Amino acid sequence: MSEYILRVKNLSVELANTKIINDLSFEVTKGDFLTIIGSNGSGKTVLLKTLLGLIAEYKGEIKWQKGIKVGYLPQGLTQLKLQNLPLTVKEFLDLKDVSSAKIFEYLKLVGVDDKDILAKQIAHLSGGQFQRILMVWALADEPDILFFDEPTTGVDMSGEKTIYNLLHKFWQDKHLTILLITHDLSVVYKYSNRVLCMAKTMSCHASPHEISPERLEEIYKMPVKFYKHEH
Repeated sequence: MSEYILRVKNLSVELANTKIINDLSFEVTKGDFLTIIGSNGSGKTVLLKTLLGLIAEYKGEIKWQKGIKVGYLPQGLTQLKLQNLPLTVKEFLDLKDVSSAKIFEYLKLVGVDDKDILAKQIAHLSGGQFQRILMVWALADEPDILFFDEPTTGVDMSGEKTIYNLLHKFWQDKHLTILLITHDLSVVYKYSNRVLCMAKTMSCHASPHEISPERLEEIYKMPVKFYKHEH
């Protein structure tokens, strides 16, 4: 029997007198790679913030397994938002208060072999470099589960593929549980073992092979085309 990390039952969230999430139920088991998809305004980011306790007012049940450590990369955080802070990569990562050996281990894990990057200003990094540093930040706490809210924001198309490959590598090599919000439907088949589809009037939680194009069209309210990756 799979070991659950998180159980959500009949979750409803209302913000500014508008219901954002309505009667949502799903379960996350240890080792899941759960991709959360849905159109803009369907409540994906609100869901993550509610699960993390950043939104306190809700109805329903959120039950975490005791002792679970969570890492979180929020939506829309780019190096450009830190351009007025004279902060180097080393100074940023030192805020985690972990050993240099651990930092170097995680830099290597995310594919950064250039130790000179530690002396660079955060604001001078490329979008892809910054996302990798954020991954080191999240991994430094050695979490059991990682939340990623559209981690390829500000990253070019070639970099997007690399970021998703890294997430899949963490999942495989570190035996992490991952919750990922993305608009890239190819991720559903290529990387995920579970999918949570969200819409204002409906939701579904299933394996990727149970999510048909017709179901996606019903959720997105528009024609959807995607290609299935066999792996």
